[in-house]
Amino acid sequence: MSRYSRRAYRRAAREAARDDDRYTGSPNPKRFYRSREDKVIAGVCGGLAERFGWEPVLVRVLAVLGVLFGLAPIAITGYVVLWMITPREPFGRAPITPDEDAFWRNVSDRPRVTFGNLKYTFMDLDDRLQSIERKVTSDEWRLRKEFRDLEQGNN
Repeated sequence: MSRYSRRAYRRAAREAARDDDRYTGSPNPKRFYRSREDKVIAGVCGGLAERFGWEPVLVRVLAVLGVLFGLAPIAITGYVVLWMITPREPFGRAPITPDEDAFWRNVSDRPRVTFGNLKYTFMDLDDRLQSIERKVTSDEWRLRKEFRDLEQGNN
C-alpha cells in the first residue's frame, strides 16, 4: 500500500467516524471533555468540573490534596490516563441554556437508572389518569356539571 493511499484511507476513516458520531453519538451536551478554556496543564480538572458542575478550583485542590496525602502514584497515574484517553472539547459547540444544563444534569448516564425513572414516571402518570377518569365518569361529577350548567343558565 503506498503512502498516499494510507493517508487517504486514514482520512476516509476519520470522516466515517465523524459521520457515525452524528447519528450514534450521545445527544447529551454534558459529555466529558478536556477543557480548552479552563486548563492549567491539560484541562482534565477543568473538564471534570464542567462535566459535574463543580468549581474548577475545588477539583484542582482535591487533586493536589490527593498527591500530598500519599495518593501521588494513583492521582498522577489517573491524571495521565485521563489526559491520554479523554478527547479535547470540540470547537464550535453550541452553548446550552441554564434550563438545558439543569435538565442534562438530572439525566443519568446509566441506562437502567434512566429506564427505572421513566418507568416510575409513567406509572405515576397512569395512576393520575385513572383518578381523573374515575372522577369524570362518576355520577357525582355529572350531577355537579348539570348544577353548574343550570347556574350559568340563570345568570
